[in-house]
Amino acid sequence: MTLQSDTFKSLVKEAAEQIIASAAELTALDQAIGDGDHGTNMRRGFQAVLTKLDTIGAQPLDEAVKMIGKTLVMTVGGASGPLYGSFFLAAGDALSHKKLPEDLAAVFGSGVAAVSARGRSQAGEKTMLDVLLPVLDILKAEAGRADLIERVRATATEAVARTAPMQATKGRASFLGARSVGHIDPGAKSSCVLLCAVCSTLEARQ
Repeated sequence: MTLQSDTFKSLVKEAAEQIIASAAELTALDQAIGDGDHGTNMRRGFQAVLTKLDTIGAQPLDEAVKMIGKTLVMTVGGASGPLYGSFFLAAGDALSHKKLPEDLAAVFGSGVAAVSARGRSQAGEKTMLDVLLPVLDILKAEAGRADLIERVRATATEAVARTAPMQATKGRASFLGARSVGHIDPGAKSSCVLLCAVCSTLEARQ
């Protein structure tokens, strides 16, 4: 695990701050097809992560990632807490026997698999997986490319837009049936916000 502590803390800080800054947008998206609390819940969770940042950053990387997951489970609430928590807990478990950056796709894939299992969902159901799975495909197919960060950002952004014409079949939005068509999925959007924040931080440190 070669990710330095200061770099990891910067990644977490930027991701948390971007979620907090996007809370109103995430809430508006969720008001259209969900409970209307996604932005509020995510902001609360990542504010809690920020308050623990020094403690998180002092842990070995695998334990630090799991601490993020535990914090989100305890503070986010709704469906998003268990889903995001599952991602970070599984990724942290994977990091206990994987190395970065060599095993990035495997670590990310462990998190994605946990989200899929927790939500009993798959691609095409208008969820956060509709961003996470395309990004995982890029990490598997294009690892080592000089423009990987740019490709991840573009893939996540394009994937969010593709959730709009989908009909939701999972979660609160599924109750709307055809009326869920035409709206971006809020979980997909928050996933994109997190991924883009990580991309921007890594670019700034290159």
